[in-house]
Amino acid sequence: MRILLLGGDGFLGRHATAVLRSLPGATVLTAGRRPAHDLRLDLATAQAGPLGEELAALAPDVVVNFAGAVAGSAVKLAEVNARGPAVLCEALRAGAPKARLVHIGSAGEYGVCDEGGSLSEEADARPVGVYGATKLAGSLAVAGSPLDAVVLRVFNPVGPGAPAGSLPGRLAAELRRVAPEGADGVITVGDLSAYRDFVDARDVAHAVGLAVTADRPLPRVLNLASGRARQVRAIADGLVTAAGFTGRIDESGAGSERSAAVSWQQADVSAAARELGWHPETDLADTLRDLWLSTAESAPTPVVA
Repeated sequence: MRILLLGGDGFLGRHATAVLRSLPGATVLTAGRRPAHDLRLDLATAQAGPLGEELAALAPDVVVNFAGAVAGSAVKLAEVNARGPAVLCEALRAGAPKARLVHIGSAGEYGVCDEGGSLSEEADARPVGVYGATKLAGSLAVAGSPLDAVVLRVFNPVGPGAPAGSLPGRLAAELRRVAPEGADGVITVGDLSAYRDFVDARDVAHAVGLAVTADRPLPRVLNLASGRARQVRAIADGLVTAAGFTGRIDESGAGSERSAAVSWQQADVSAAARELGWHPETDLADTLRDLWLSTAESAPTPVVA
């Protein structure tokens, strides 16, 4: 099986790369902007015609698309998240029409959820802000294509290597900086009262492997989450415990506008269980412990006088 992976350099993509390379008989090819990739590709500027020819030459059986932008101008978000998947679908139709496309979507596509409720794949998509709107546009392009395609709509991924732009990644790095040995201190964050459905990035990677190897067409959209909403404060509490931090978390800082607009999100993951045989397996405490431990690998080495 020839698997072409887009966005494998990112947080989720790195975890998925390990899973895909472990699949029996799999050959994993990568696409990205750096010369080291098998295919030099920037979906923000790619043209469907030339890309279709390159895909025909590579002859992938499956294409997994993790490429996306979470921040930047509205133009950048639209180019990468909306235009990119649409171009990819058109290119696949021309160059590799029998290939399966596994596209990574986002819970941001749903937007507002009734407090206490769970979002199924049939829920109305009401994204808040440009990011969610552009991710939804990309997912609609995939779901509406005639390809063998599935959108894996990932809720809030956490785990080793979480990016510094995310709350878990930033907080873990700040804890490492302020209290490398559990020293007292104060770390300022925004309001942590919103509820989110956190899922371990390694569990997401496992689901991607199942989607790649499924022996039948899958539903157009599948949620990937824990199925349980937790207050964002649980991320801070878990990292504080893992770090042995004895200081204080101050919530008076600037928070996320999206968190203020969407106070609750929880996923219904029964379709992923039914269609993929997938269940989230990693407890949040273990996820946060492993995230904390992973920050030690990138921490600067103390200078000894």
